Amino acid sequence: MKPIHALLTALAFSALTPAMADEMNEPWAERAISGHVDQSTLKGRLDRETLDALRDKGETLFGAKFTELDGAGRKVATQAIIPTKRKRPPDLEFQRIAGMDANSCSSCHSHPVIGGAGDFTVNVFVNEGFVNADFDTVDPQFSNERNTNHLMGAGLVELLAREMTADLHRIRKETLHTARETGEPVTANLVTKGISFGRITAEPDGILDIAKIEGVDTDLVIRPFSQKGVMTSLRQFGVNAMNQHHGMQADERFGTRWTGEADFDEDGHDNELTEGDISALTAWQATLPPPIVMVPDNERWREAAAKGGAMFDTIGCNECHVRALPLKSLDFTDPGPFDAAGTLRDAEIDGAIYDLSLMDWAKDLETNDKGEYLIPTFGDLKRHVITDRQVAALGNELLGQRFVERNEFQTSELWGIGSTAPYGHRGDFTTLDGVIRAHGGEARASRDAYIDLSDTDRSALIAWLKTLVIPR
Repeated sequence: MKPIHALLTALAFSALTPAMADEMNEPWAERAISGHVDQSTLKGRLDRETLDALRDKGETLFGAKFTELDGAGRKVATQAIIPTKRKRPPDLEFQRIAGMDANSCSSCHSHPVIGGAGDFTVNVFVNEGFVNADFDTVDPQFSNERNTNHLMGAGLVELLAREMTADLHRIRKETLHTARETGEPVTANLVTKGISFGRITAEPDGILDIAKIEGVDTDLVIRPFSQKGVMTSLRQFGVNAMNQHHGMQADERFGTRWTGEADFDEDGHDNELTEGDISALTAWQATLPPPIVMVPDNERWREAAAKGGAMFDTIGCNECHVRALPLKSLDFTDPGPFDAAGTLRDAEIDGAIYDLSLMDWAKDLETNDKGEYLIPTFGDLKRHVITDRQVAALGNELLGQRFVERNEFQTSELWGIGSTAPYGHRGDFTTLDGVIRAHGGEARASRDAYIDLSDTDRSALIAWLKTLVIPR
């Protein structure tokens, strides 16, 4: 395969006149994108050199401050994930509520490194997400205010979600088959990687009772991204975010295939982001190193953290914030298998494989006796009700998103939490102690147990959480 960095120059200007190509290549040109990645060059297992070159392109796109010459802006398009036209152009191109609300991805995902989290000042506003996305108020009846999550280790999280989804789909298929073969109703527990998502009952006629499914959509697809657990993949997340925050439309959703228009947002720029561009963005995010458990230099901190780590398990925090989940393979296929229409899928093209084992950080991953990689996310990729009538501070949202109840959120992965203050879905808790005390609902017992600890034990637990960091 020809290395992607050798292809970029050749592909960048293939559809341009010489004058246009010269203008794009000028070092002072007021544009962030000097060339696009050709998806047809990304097939099969990429070697390290090719993958690194693709990652470099993705990092450039993640850090780029897009301009109108790139196609930034969505003159007559909304932030909705389904391509939706406005009735009239907005008065302001940039608008902190419904967007556009940022110049670059890295302007929000920046702490402590690019790809990290964000402060309260870069909160975003999301609504139900489908087509109703034109709003100009921070009233929680119209949008949910969210703090920016970090993306470190995101490729590992998506791979876990894919394997868990495949397990749940296998259980569903086997249950339906057994009911048909035996002529009797069959009930099966939906358990994958030690996490229970309730149960299903299959009838001999093929009817499936889904009333007891817990913490996942009824299609049994684990959606590991966003605080509500509603985004299937980094690719989907990238396509959505590029339009919402920057007005940069991806061809695979806003292009001619789905909308019948090359310039859906009518800003005078066709083909703003190619399928290859989104692949580069995905490759960079998928290969970001995971957070680590830091060993403090300070002896008192080490001793407190050791005690606090044990306390974490004793009071039951690890029931949802599971210390590590086993992963069978580090092969990240792109596009992936479970996205919906409007995001490129593996059945549509012969895609690429990003082998995460090629990354320098992969050698530090622990394995179990089955040879599976132990991914220390401190999460379970499951949604839980985390508020109740007495402890309701985390239930600040009034608007449901993607059919998920407003008091239900996906367990936050704790890896990196020592580097990503503030806390909570809105980023309005300044301390870990404060956000722990805000846990209600299914987390109420652990929260109460935390409050009942001595001051010394609570401090030790915080000391341990502060060792879960994103390396600089």
